[in-house]
Amino acid sequence: MKINRKMKQVGTIKDRGNIKWQGMFLTEHVQLLREWAEEDKRMPQPKLDAYDLQLIQEELELALKRRCHVIIHTWKAGKVTRHYGTIVEIDLQTRVLTYADPFKDRTLQVDEIVSINLVD
Repeated sequence: MKINRKMKQVGTIKDRGNIKWQGMFLTEHVQLLREWAEEDKRMPQPKLDAYDLQLIQEELELALKRRCHVIIHTWKAGKVTRHYGTIVEIDLQTRVLTYADPFKDRTLQVDEIVSINLVD
């Protein structure tokens, strides 16, 4: 039995998606479809209330004092990015956080942080 790796199961229907239409697409159509898919992947900025901001601040202070590894999620331009490392410094004047990942020291804007998790 031949297995078609491009077939996708959507409910009870097996479908090849856009592959079956590929010969009829113009390059402009392909570009628009890719832009549309990228637009669908974007997520709106999470709304953080005062309680959420207080929790983030407490976690940041605790991680700075304990020098433990953290996972920091930031939101920028519709994408949530995950950063892994140890917090080195928090500069309240410029609102910049410095963390050390396995390769080098990196900086983040404090305003971009949406969540932080301590890793023990």
